Amino acid sequence: MVYLVEHFYSIQGEGAYVGTPSLFFRFGGCNMKCEGFECTQRAKDGTVIKGCDTIYAVNKEHFSHNWAEIRSVDELINVFKLYDLPECVDVVITGGEPLLNTNEEVFTSFIKVLIENNYRVTFETNATILPDFEKYSSFKECTYALAVKLENSGESYKKRVVPKVISTITSSVKESFFKFSIDPDSIDASLDNEIDEILSYAPKTKVYCMPVAYDKEELEKNTPALIEYCKTKGYNFSDRLHMRVWDKERGV
Repeated sequence: MVYLVEHFYSIQGEGAYVGTPSLFFRFGGCNMKCEGFECTQRAKDGTVIKGCDTIYAVNKEHFSHNWAEIRSVDELINVFKLYDLPECVDVVITGGEPLLNTNEEVFTSFIKVLIENNYRVTFETNATILPDFEKYSSFKECTYALAVKLENSGESYKKRVVPKVISTITSSVKESFFKFSIDPDSIDASLDNEIDEILSYAPKTKVYCMPVAYDKEELEKNTPALIEYCKTKGYNFSDRLHMRVWDKERGV
């Protein structure tokens, strides 16, 4: 069984495929809290929860009303069929941390169906969980957006950086790239050292840096400094296009 938190058809807002029409499946559950990002959401009971901007897919205790139980691959395929899609749209598997489901039959069967039907499947993952590529060969054919968490996430280094997972994914799969969330206050020599060490585990992997932001106003405020940082380091700047267009609206 897996938990599906939301699904929607939109454009990819971040990373290597910004602007690409994409069908998103957001699954519930994560192995991190990332309270350092300090995005707050209020639960139905009034409790204020702090974490990332998709904390409703992380915190089941307070947001369980969003989590739908999925017990068969047919249920996911039926969700897919709700959309009248043009050919060859991307399918983005996100969370939470979607690779928590890497040994769930419902999940692995769904990925297999998508790959067999020639969809580009992108996992948005924190790169701490390693799929079994030998058992589930379809996972090798996917794209991996490696959103490795930095110190600004509030998580410990040991928990958020797993060298074996990073190196194995990047050396095993069809395509991968790094996607770092950076705020202006964290741009310093220690950030350079931190990113350099992460990149040493996958030295030929492209890097995209996007601003930490929770709404359009903060996105616009944090963008100029990060662009200058990317220019200095030779990294790719990634907008958060969905936020720039729809602000804090969900399901877009």
